[in-house]
Amino acid sequence: MIYGKTKKIHLWQVLFLSLTFLIVMAMTQLAFSAPARIKDIVDIEGIRENQLVGYGLVVGLNGTGDSLNNSPFTRQSLQAMLERLGVNTRGESVRTKNVAAVMITANLPPFATQGSRIDISVASLGDSDSLQGGTLLVTPLLGADGEVYAIAQGPVLINGFKASGDGATIISGVPTTGRISNGALIERETNFKLGAQRSLRLALRNPDLTTARRIALGINDYIGTAAAIPEDPATVRLTLPKNFNGNIVDLLTDIEQLVIQTDLSAKVVIDENSGIIVMGKDVRVSTVAIAQSNLTVTISETPVASQPNPLSLGETVVLPRTDLGVELAGSNLAMMRESITLQELVDGLNSLGISPRDLIAILQAIKAAGALQAEVEVL
Repeated sequence: MIYGKTKKIHLWQVLFLSLTFLIVMAMTQLAFSAPARIKDIVDIEGIRENQLVGYGLVVGLNGTGDSLNNSPFTRQSLQAMLERLGVNTRGESVRTKNVAAVMITANLPPFATQGSRIDISVASLGDSDSLQGGTLLVTPLLGADGEVYAIAQGPVLINGFKASGDGATIISGVPTTGRISNGALIERETNFKLGAQRSLRLALRNPDLTTARRIALGINDYIGTAAAIPEDPATVRLTLPKNFNGNIVDLLTDIEQLVIQTDLSAKVVIDENSGIIVMGKDVRVSTVAIAQSNLTVTISETPVASQPNPLSLGETVVLPRTDLGVELAGSNLAMMRESITLQELVDGLNSLGISPRDLIAILQAIKAAGALQAEVEVL
């Protein structure tokens, strides 16, 4: 009996230690992974903005508007507007400089209701100098389907200014663009009804097969049924379970806070214009030997004055003298060992003492040699 109890306690201790080890290993994996909420890594089908655009007139400018001779569209728009208001200006010479033709852009928020307001951006279309002090007249804003979704109007606020005199001009910012806060009134709503949907798609912002599968597994484990199916690296199909107590909005509210361990492929992003290099944590380099040399050419000019002999009728002349120097440095062959972590890779590249510009060329050469185990994207 005593032996049996001792053996039983020993097995319990083994199980406890094993469980503790698994928990520590899981916590270690979490520490080195990139956890994120589902709502931060996916876009939900139907929850999106819609772009609006319109053409209108800004009036009330202090002589900084379009010159009507150089902007025929401004003249035509002004005459058409006056005719709608009962003023006939056909055949008359209009010389005002207080009107400017503008383009208006805005984003219609998802599920925006009729009567709510949105911000708009205004940009000059003609040769106007500034939109300061101007007022946008009633302008319909159209969607991609050609329907009017909002009406814009109001005073334009700009972030720059222009001041000029007879001999100098000062321009700060861009005085030909501006914004109108709450400048558009929504007149039409989108027809998408999210609550009536039985199935929709979750679009990954960074497509990846592993991440898509983890999202589906996380949702299914939380709900207790196969409600999510990964369709491709960028899409997870979510279906409302039959026994779920609520609609699709309730389901999305429940799962958007779930934390998923994201995964991305090894990638190196290079911007040759600015010399910026960004490498992911899974980038690996096989053992390679690198020889990097810098050729420096120095040119200096030291003119020399040539004096004529005494009592001669010659003139003093300046003769050019050029000194050329060529220096070849850093031509040794260096060995870069196979990297295990991103820190080791960076340390190995920095140990060569090269500049970011040269590092870009070296990374591209390593990729061409098949030793860089990552995708290289050049911006």
